[in-house]
Amino acid sequence: MTLPKQMSPNNVLGLFLYLQVNLLIVKNIKMSGILDLLSSDLGKTIINGVSGSTGNDQNKTSSVLTMALPVLMKAMERNASTPQGAQGLMGALNSKHDGSILDNLGGLFGGGVDEEVKVDGAKILGHVLGGKQQGVQQVIGQKAGIDAGSVGDILKVAAPILMGVLGKQARQSNVSSESQLTGMLGGMLGGNESRNEQSFLESILDADGDGSVIDDVAGMVLGGSKKKGGLGGLLGGLFGK
Repeated sequence: MTLPKQMSPNNVLGLFLYLQVNLLIVKNIKMSGILDLLSSDLGKTIINGVSGSTGNDQNKTSSVLTMALPVLMKAMERNASTPQGAQGLMGALNSKHDGSILDNLGGLFGGGVDEEVKVDGAKILGHVLGGKQQGVQQVIGQKAGIDAGSVGDILKVAAPILMGVLGKQARQSNVSSESQLTGMLGGMLGGNESRNEQSFLESILDADGDGSVIDDVAGMVLGGSKKKGGLGGLLGGLFGK
């Protein structure tokens, strides 16, 4: 890059620091994006809206989403590890789920969520989780203190919103390849720095609804996570580890 002749050394230093700070901001959004979503004002709006539209307790809705959104993203990461799966997800994020749903959440939740959104959410869950959907809902329901059907209702509304979040992130990060897509998903889940938490998410997907198995795995992989914060801290807190 050629700098203008009139740019002084101080300006060059300022530009360098500006670029460095912005790179750190982008990195932090990608590496802890799902946690940022759950704890941000946007996350609170989503929790309140989903709770109101499904008739479920706000705290329980928050617990469901705290467990379910990382699990859904882990399942997407699994699916995107194949060329066909990555192509399908990329296509969805580049078209219907490009993030525009986030531009009018007030309209989405005002007067009740449109049935079309719920149907879309059900399709997303079926595609992402497949035959594991009922088992995942049972485990999350057991830990959140609500029935699996109510978990399903919450996720039908939340799934299109999550896809919108991913679509917006993909556009902001100029994601255009399979490796970039899986890197984005992995980064938003914490990357390689949280292998125990990643293993735990895998166990929820494979538990077939057996909550006792999840308790055992939580004890093994999340035992010290509650003190560490991050994804492991959230999950460890919910699972009492």
